[in-house]
Amino acid sequence: MIRLLKYAKKNQIYAYIGAISKLMEAVFELFLPIFLARLIDRGINQGDTRYVLQMGGMMLVLSTVGFAFAMICQYFSSIASQGYGTELRNIMTKKINTFSHKELDEFGTATLITRVTNDVNQMQLALAMLIRLVIRAPFLSIGSIIMALYISPRLSLIFAVLLPVFTVMLGFIMWITIPLYKKVQVRLDAMAQTVSENMSGVRVIRAFARKGHELNRSKENSEQLSRANIIVNNLSALMTPSTTLVMNIGIMIILYIGAVQTNNGDLFQGEVLALINYMNQMLLALIVVANLVVIFTKSQASASRINEVLDTTVAINNQSDSKQIEVSAGFQAKSAIRFNHVSFDYGKKGVKALDTINFSVPVGSVTGITGPTGSGKSSLVQLIPRFYDVTEGEVLVFNQQVTKYGLKTLRNLIGYVPQKNVLFRGTIAENLRWGKESATEEELYAALRIAQMDSFVRELPSGIHSAVSENGKNFSGGQQQRLTIARALVSKPKIIILDDSLSALDYETDYKLRRALKEIKNASIIILSQRISSIQTADQILVMNNGAIESSGTHGSLLQQSETYQKIYQSQTDPESIILKEEKE
Repeated sequence: MIRLLKYAKKNQIYAYIGAISKLMEAVFELFLPIFLARLIDRGINQGDTRYVLQMGGMMLVLSTVGFAFAMICQYFSSIASQGYGTELRNIMTKKINTFSHKELDEFGTATLITRVTNDVNQMQLALAMLIRLVIRAPFLSIGSIIMALYISPRLSLIFAVLLPVFTVMLGFIMWITIPLYKKVQVRLDAMAQTVSENMSGVRVIRAFARKGHELNRSKENSEQLSRANIIVNNLSALMTPSTTLVMNIGIMIILYIGAVQTNNGDLFQGEVLALINYMNQMLLALIVVANLVVIFTKSQASASRINEVLDTTVAINNQSDSKQIEVSAGFQAKSAIRFNHVSFDYGKKGVKALDTINFSVPVGSVTGITGPTGSGKSSLVQLIPRFYDVTEGEVLVFNQQVTKYGLKTLRNLIGYVPQKNVLFRGTIAENLRWGKESATEEELYAALRIAQMDSFVRELPSGIHSAVSENGKNFSGGQQQRLTIARALVSKPKIIILDDSLSALDYETDYKLRRALKEIKNASIIILSQRISSIQTADQILVMNNGAIESSGTHGSLLQQSETYQKIYQSQTDPESIILKEEKE
């Protein structure tokens, strides 16, 4: 947790002002019982009204000044803690944005969201409490012992005995609860994942009438989180009654011994009352420490989860700007993309997603890739923009290994359209400018025209500035696909990869879009599709099966040579014949 305090440096001046202000409040609070004792012993007991008013006035001034310092502390500690939380969130978001798909797969979306929100909020609270209470509580505890020693050295021994007793109790409860708070965070991750899945998959849940099942799953996760919280909170709750018990025992001892000493004339009534106040101050401060232990225990669990993210080594080693190669020379190469003996796995030893892949994509050509589900098509094209790095072999773009490019340079060369349509809340123009921030409206409409979305957008009331709802849900599946294709085309990339991005289009729109893509000068296009009609006019077609390229060629040659290709083609042109064939088998 201490490691993460370095991110509070930008706001450390506010933290220091807050801490000093809280210390000053504690100083003024520490003198109040002394003035109260004098008010009783020298004022009330002796009937000196003037002295009573004088001491009362002094106590009022001390309380007012102490309150002012407390308000200053609250204000500056809020600024420091909020600034710290903002900085920590920014650092984490920046780190997560450097993650390759490998790290994102390992962590999962739900836990990363929880760590950036809940865990950072816990650290933010910890810093606020550190400023407001960590200095004040020990100062009041130690100061109370010193003031008790000043009033009555004999009775001050009670303070010296009770302090270590309480410390042992505190340490024992802390030792038990720290591991339990870590379990609570794990349960919170599971709950967040369930909620996320239910929110994103609500239509699928309704379509398959799985509402009851998902309600039971959510209930089970919620109950597990509830039980974990109840157990740890019950243990943490023991701190307050145990501290109160110790405090009341101390007060009883002070009253008993103090009464005897008062009768003997060794102690005044006001001094006994002052000692009781100091006992209250010391043990109430320790109760605050007990509550701080709960907060810091949670924060320690959160800090370890945040550090786990920050300490993660990113699999994709990005080149710095100073090492980025000159790419323009490579544009004269004959091959836009080349795979040399490429193998790849997702970290599972012995289970290869791709095995010894060799092929090249000539500049300005169209390459189609097809094959059964799970044959490795998407895995293959995700190696080109370095979403993952190869396990063996090399991938070259314009005769340079992809590892020699800076990621920004490499990905600016590639217009990648993923299987899942992802649009962001905003406007059509804002979504398209993800491809190129400085794009003019003419450039945006040019990309829309190639994507066969131009006329539709122009007919909208606000045109290119029409609103896009979350995930583009105010557009149909086909419209979403065409918008994501247009977004990829805005930057005029040298390589265009359509990862099963034509599946929601009708055959006519599919044909017009592919014809428009061919008109892009010197663009090398890769189309992944299960639909043969989308790739049959390609210059070359790769047929994948079980992570390997089973065969390659043109549509005509593959119909004669590739059994897999024949089956795919036959299932789409004459589905009844293949069903009959399967029934016979």
